[in-house]
Amino acid sequence: MTVRVLIADDQPLMRRALADCLADEDDIEVVGEASNGQQAVDLAARLEADVALLDIRMPVLDGVEATRRIVGSGSSAQTRVVVVTTFDLDEYIVAALRAGASGFLLKDATPEELVRAVRVVACGEALLAPTVTKRLLERYSRYLPLTPVGNPLPELTPRELAVLRLVGRGYTNAEMAAELHLAQSSVKTHIAHLLAKLHAPDRVHLVIHAYENGIVLPNDAPTANGPYGVTPGRDGL
Repeated sequence: MTVRVLIADDQPLMRRALADCLADEDDIEVVGEASNGQQAVDLAARLEADVALLDIRMPVLDGVEATRRIVGSGSSAQTRVVVVTTFDLDEYIVAALRAGASGFLLKDATPEELVRAVRVVACGEALLAPTVTKRLLERYSRYLPLTPVGNPLPELTPRELAVLRLVGRGYTNAEMAAELHLAQSSVKTHIAHLLAKLHAPDRVHLVIHAYENGIVLPNDAPTANGPYGVTPGRDGL
């Protein structure tokens, strides 16, 4: 299957550079280019792009609002967004993730990293490693809960809360399996349940849920127990 890509950036040279990096890939096709956020929204709906690479700072409509409209549009609901920025701690990155972006890419990324990003996101995965997202959210910890807020997600089981906390702290599936004394297949099942219950498109947004609901606190240190006193391997979980 060919991945259809839309590129949006107000700098023609950057659009051309991104397009050239993707041009030689047999499974990727650049179907459109936009010079501002509104054009990106319009083209995403019309061209049915699989992935939209959006500059986070654009005229008319910035990358955050363009992301929100593309992801929330019924006609382009299948388009997944990667925001592109110059700085890895750009103040708008977290806002773009909350708006529905599947991750971000730095403008100094290598062609190989760009190609991989397009393929990963097109397959429905998150572009960011959980640890990168955790670092971004900690950078903006003043906007997040500072103390536990009880059980903010009652629809989750204790085991799902334990998994969500570890996802938020940047654990890999293998690390979670070891921490919770589970098989990796069980961890994958719990993550799938979390994605469904929290209506999260990918792992990045599970991290955001964990931080915004106080399940993981800024600079949370690893402990032997899971959230709300759940001990790995006990309580019949």
